[in-house]
Amino acid sequence: MSGFKFSPEKIATELGQFSEQLLQSFNTLQQLDEVRVGLTPKEVIYREDKLQLFRYQSEKTPGRKRCKTPLLICYALVNRPYMVDLDQERSFVKRLLELGLDIYLIDWGYPDAADRYLDMDDYINDYISHCADQVLEHSGHDQLNLLGICQGGTLSLCYTALNPDKVKNLVTMVTPVDFKTPDNMLSHLAQQIDIDLAVETYGNIPGAMLNDAYNALMPMRLGLQKNLNTPRHLKDPASALHFLRMEKWIYDSPDQAGEMFRQFLTTFFKENGFINHSVTIGGRSVDLKVITQPVLNVYGRSDHLVPPSASRALKGLTSSREYSEYEVASGHIGVFVSAKSQTEVAPAIADWLKQHE
Repeated sequence: MSGFKFSPEKIATELGQFSEQLLQSFNTLQQLDEVRVGLTPKEVIYREDKLQLFRYQSEKTPGRKRCKTPLLICYALVNRPYMVDLDQERSFVKRLLELGLDIYLIDWGYPDAADRYLDMDDYINDYISHCADQVLEHSGHDQLNLLGICQGGTLSLCYTALNPDKVKNLVTMVTPVDFKTPDNMLSHLAQQIDIDLAVETYGNIPGAMLNDAYNALMPMRLGLQKNLNTPRHLKDPASALHFLRMEKWIYDSPDQAGEMFRQFLTTFFKENGFINHSVTIGGRSVDLKVITQPVLNVYGRSDHLVPPSASRALKGLTSSREYSEYEVASGHIGVFVSAKSQTEVAPAIADWLKQHE
């Protein structure tokens, strides 16, 4: 072991500094009140079962061109949608409002035992379809713009293919399309799951168990390294609140309706349905070639959950003559909470939507 050299003095110094950071962290936490998220003003315009449909209060910016077509955001089922409104200093939704968009968002709520047998037909042909109809009625428009995030992007592709007349423009963000690219670590893990046994055992799939699976993909960075860096994140109230908002979101993971989870994992992770043209929902075949409207596909260059290859596979699968890709120099979550989300991503999406009015 001659390659390792330890300096007792250096170790003692580092341990002393770490102890000081821990003390400062404790003092910082003592100063904080409740960690609040999702603060951009909004109202509930529709409820169905656990679901709520929000409409955000628009920002009136003098002289700024507004996008007339309403935007419906469809988030993933596996986490809470306030990721797009996590921090008022870097709220993705707030920035889009400032840029002149009229925004609606689906909040899926928290499934319980009563939702055990909800399936893809329920989520797409009922829930998303009903929300889209409510947006059109509330806004007085015949079409809407649809923005799908992660798993919500996959669901949005299905909805658009089944209801092309209701969607004017489609934006997919960090959305998996090819679920079996070689660099997709989550897919490699999913292939080993006995989904039938999991659903029979648990009924609904526990959100905490899924969180453990995501963290296991990068154990050093999301486990040891993050824990060691926690005192640094808690050095002052502003930094601490930013860190704790993210932690609140990470561990606020709803359980997944058992049958929906089974169908989604089987259709996409196991059978790679979009690539093999085998997706069927409610007895109807989902053909992405039906999608002719403009498509903007946004992905993160360093995304470890949905690698760029998984998202960029969308190119050529639709019939859109105005397909565009936008690469963000960030990971899966950084697309929404980094400084780039404010200065680059949100303006790019708003400009693209306005150009396709």
